[in-house]
Formats: sequence, structure tokens, C-alpha cells
Amino acid sequence: MEERDFFDERAEQRTHVMTCPHCGQQGEYQIEWVVRRKKAQLPRGADDRDRARFAKAQSYMVRRDDPMGCKNVRCRKRFDVVGIQSVAFI
Repeated sequence: MEERDFFDERAEQRTHVMTCPHCGQQGEYQIEWVVRRKKAQLPRGADDRDRARFAKAQSYMVRRDDPMGCKNVRCRKRFDVVGIQSVAFI
């Protein structure tokens, strides 16, 4: 059984305040996350090893967007998202 059988997966957007490293302007940016929530019950056909893995599994989020474009009309340069973890446990 694979890890994705233990989770329900969906995309979600969250707002974060970031500062452009080029122009220094602060703004709110929508970052897309893949949210994987642990299912309430173990799927059918699981053996003892799968039960142990399911017991240890936790819900988590993975950041999908990495480079962002500055919202300043004069700048518009792309920068990497720093300061926000790429994987976060819920």
C-alpha cells in the first residue's frame, strides 16, 4: 500500500506577507499548498506493516509555489519564497 492511500489530497491557497528582496516593498501573496489530511480509517486490504505506517502518519502541507512575482508595478521581478517552510505539519 502506498502513502497516498492514507491521505485525502487537495489544493489550497493561503495568504502570506512577504517582502521583495529587490525593491523592498511588502505585500500579501497567495501561496498554493497541497494539503494532505490523514483519513479517518485505514483503507481495506492493509497488512500489519501498513497498520504501523498508518498509525505514525500525520496530516501535512507541501508548498507548491516557489518563485513569486513582485506586485510592485515598477519592479515585477521574480524572487524565491524564503522564510516559509516547504513542508508544514498540521
